[in-house]
Amino acid sequence: MIGVTELRKGVTFELDGELYKVLEYQHHKPGRGNAIIRTKLRNLRTGALIERTFISGDRVQDVRLEHKTVQYMYNDGDMYYFLDTETYEQPALPRKALGDAVNYLTDGLTLDLSLYEGEPIDIELPITVDLKVVEAEPGVRGDTAQGGTKKAKLETGLVINVPLFVEAGDVVRVDTRTGEYITRV
Repeated sequence: MIGVTELRKGVTFELDGELYKVLEYQHHKPGRGNAIIRTKLRNLRTGALIERTFISGDRVQDVRLEHKTVQYMYNDGDMYYFLDTETYEQPALPRKALGDAVNYLTDGLTLDLSLYEGEPIDIELPITVDLKVVEAEPGVRGDTAQGGTKKAKLETGLVINVPLFVEAGDVVRVDTRTGEYITRV
């Protein structure tokens, strides 16, 4: 058991028989009384997002996760398949359990798969991924005093803001934590 004050973004725990991952964490201490911990959680089995408020002193069951290195292979619409690089097994996860991570998956991408009691439940993306730009609005110079941006659609369907000089066919590096453009590769 761990105290709710030990929860942080990315921590996985068990509550009421379900596994949850912390997406957002906010600690609030009013003038008097106990501290309040507001969290946004994702159910790792169903993909459902919930907001839950805890009072300082509450406890939740921590879980031990096993991690394996896998490569993303393909998806068939709802299921996403990975290849275990050691045993050559092919674990699969449903789209709803992956959430926004599907916007960064490209063939052959190496990532970490989290398993709970042998069941695949979540993936951990690398901090940055390189994606190809398939569509980019034309950039018009002189529109701004500062560096301007425009919308660009990437090979996975993700739409991000990029600088005006990025064209279709370029490869860009994207931060998977924020979904923002980092650099042209």
